[in-house]
Amino acid sequence: MEDMYRMDKAMNAQQDTKISARNVNVYYGDKHAIKDVSVEIADKTVTAFIGPSGCGKSTFLRCINRMNDTIDIARVTGNILIDGEDITDPRVDPVQLRAKVGMVFQKPNPFPKSIYDNVAYGPKIHGLARNKSDLDEIVERALRRGAIWDEVKDRLLEPGTGLSGGQQQRLCIARAVATEPEVLLMDEPCSALDPIATAQVEELIDELRQSYSVVIVTHSMQQAARVSQKTAFFHLGNMVEYGVTDKIFTNPEDPRTESYISGRIG
Repeated sequence: MEDMYRMDKAMNAQQDTKISARNVNVYYGDKHAIKDVSVEIADKTVTAFIGPSGCGKSTFLRCINRMNDTIDIARVTGNILIDGEDITDPRVDPVQLRAKVGMVFQKPNPFPKSIYDNVAYGPKIHGLARNKSDLDEIVERALRRGAIWDEVKDRLLEPGTGLSGGQQQRLCIARAVATEPEVLLMDEPCSALDPIATAQVEELIDELRQSYSVVIVTHSMQQAARVSQKTAFFHLGNMVEYGVTDKIFTNPEDPRTESYISGRIG
């Protein structure tokens, strides 16, 4: 009976894995930026990457939607699977991949277009809307998911750049979810925001994990503790430790993690 329970548990664990990285290395020219990282990232979970500046957390995040492809001197080895499909395979179209793996950057970067067109852009280029009313529906749903619909519904034709910083970031989140991605990557999404806007985005991240696997790079350990269920600690290009957030913060296994969390390295 116990064996059956263990098998069930193992099968559930496999089903819950959304992203599986195996022996990933990243080189920028001669610099070895990511060293042999392997990790399983769960679906419908917020996973935080923490660590000092320059430790590789953003570089690894950018492997998940092949953003490093855009850097001439970058070379990536190893495999990353999303739902069992190897996204590092050269036959995988990075444009299609980025519809499935949305990304929100450190600084809010709305397009110099209307609020409506910011959100409609992705669904249009990926052919997700048959007509204008389909597009209207997609835009409204995305803005609601970005927790900004009520603030902008009467000004959809005004420029997205006219919004406050926190609103712009929520607009960028709405834009990222408009193509119905399965994974949402966030690279320090609150570092340019004030505390009130940060709290709104954190609340939103908590809601988004009902629908997506969310991976967030953050400099703020407090933020990682508040929003994530799993945490990975990076140091000098290595993923030192990965586990349940509470355990990483209260009872880490590696002395380097303990030193970082207690403020001795950073």
